[in-house]
Amino acid sequence: MSDLFWLTDEQMAKLSPFFPQSHGKPRVDDKRVLSGIIFINRNGLRWRDAPKGYGPHKTLYSRWKRWSEKGIFARMMVGLATEHGEKRP
Repeated sequence: MSDLFWLTDEQMAKLSPFFPQSHGKPRVDDKRVLSGIIFINRNGLRWRDAPKGYGPHKTLYSRWKRWSEKGIFARMMVGLATEHGEKRP
């Protein structure tokens, strides 16, 4: 049994509308990378301590950094909160 965290297909379906369009080369598996980012943040780990099951730690960090700077994660949170009837401040 694995102790790794994995987003479900249902969770990915709710998140995917917030993903930016891929330009040129296809992105590395979104489910694997996002699950890894959540695992790292949830457990307070350093990027280089990411379990191998999530792929290279540099990929996790790069996606987190790039999407954070573009506000992707913030839009995800606002969008998910709005789905549940919470009003934006």
